[in-house]
Amino acid sequence: MTQSELAPLAQGAPDASGSAPPPKKTSLKTTHRKASGVKAPWWFALPALVVFTLIVVIPSLRGSFYAFTDWDGLSPNFEFIGFGNFSRVFQDSAAGESIANTAMYAIGITVVQNFVGLLLALGVNSAIRSRNWLRVLFFAPAIVTPLIVANLWQYILAPQGALNTALRAVRLDFLAQDWLGNANLALPAIISVVVWQFAGYSMVIFLAGLQSIPEEIYEAASLDGAGSYKTFINITRPLLAPAMTINLMLSLIGGLKLFDQVLIMTQGGPGSASESLSTIAYKDAFQFQLFGYSTALTLVLTIFVAVASITQFVLLRRGENK
Repeated sequence: MTQSELAPLAQGAPDASGSAPPPKKTSLKTTHRKASGVKAPWWFALPALVVFTLIVVIPSLRGSFYAFTDWDGLSPNFEFIGFGNFSRVFQDSAAGESIANTAMYAIGITVVQNFVGLLLALGVNSAIRSRNWLRVLFFAPAIVTPLIVANLWQYILAPQGALNTALRAVRLDFLAQDWLGNANLALPAIISVVVWQFAGYSMVIFLAGLQSIPEEIYEAASLDGAGSYKTFINITRPLLAPAMTINLMLSLIGGLKLFDQVLIMTQGGPGSASESLSTIAYKDAFQFQLFGYSTALTLVLTIFVAVASITQFVLLRRGENK
């Protein structure tokens, strides 16, 4: 037989007896061996890992070492004092107040920001004609630098600022306050500004979750006579669990690390009413030259963020699985 006559037989064509030869079987082990033989080019990430190590890892480890010293940040000489800075953290009333304020920032921002973001997402996910413009409008503050937002709201909330001027213009003088100079209002005012800026960010994540829910589920619930409340509780809320996990994690970490808005709007005042762990660590390092003590504060903040984030993540993932 010529080569052209043998070709159909090689492709599984019927032979002279009229029956096709059995197809060649591919072993699963062979396929697995071929797939596992493909190695990911991990060394592509090597330059990024080197840069990350030089810029982040090494400075962080070196800075952590100074938390166990009395270094002032300027002198080349310092002494190793062990856990002296950490014991001072828990004896310092200012540090204790800043820890309490940081917890209030984290809780307030996490709860209010996600509540507002969810309401906005539900609103712009409806069939209103202006929904696309509203999405842009609500998300726009999130792309502005926090320093610019803080400076803007510092003037708005000033005693003679835009907010009090508007209240007086509509004869609501009794509502005019020194929003940033009142010890009882400074912290809630900062939380409100952060929520105003980042609620649109949470809205976008919730909106992505809402649009991933099949319409057929809502149609089936409507046919079963489920109202808006039952539909949200039994369908929307459970299927939004992954988006809720992401938003709660991001807002909690952002609240625990809050720095820019506090430093610009109140500098931690009046007194220390709005001080956070980040701002008091900054002041101790660059104003009072207590670099070792400041580093100990930042390590406490790091541990605080890690424990809170991991605990929240575990609890939320359990809720998703249920």
